[in-house]
Amino acid sequence: MSSEKKYTSFGEFFPFYLSEHSNPLNRALHYCGTIGAIVTLVYTLVSMNFWCLLLVPVVGYGPAWVGHFIVEKNRPATFTYPNWSLWGDFKMLALFLTGRLKEHLKPTDR
Repeated sequence: MSSEKKYTSFGEFFPFYLSEHSNPLNRALHYCGTIGAIVTLVYTLVSMNFWCLLLVPVVGYGPAWVGHFIVEKNRPATFTYPNWSLWGDFKMLALFLTGRLKEHLKPTDR
């Protein structure tokens, strides 16, 4: 039996998600990946070149996984909580862009 906590709501999951992104460089790589994925998706829709859809996960998860495996040295939550992790990426980016991320981080993660 796994000792890993099982989250039953996004509200319960999000503090854990942020704790897995305590390194500012890891968070920056996630911002780049999330914005890059959005730009790639918009380009795909505007250009009608739907082959570009194949790039969306590469552009989005590539930098994020570098952040986890090399910078943070932890396992991406995407492997266990794929949907909540994706929402966590968008929420973390939105909080960062609106200047409200620090109030959600532990003092040691700032």
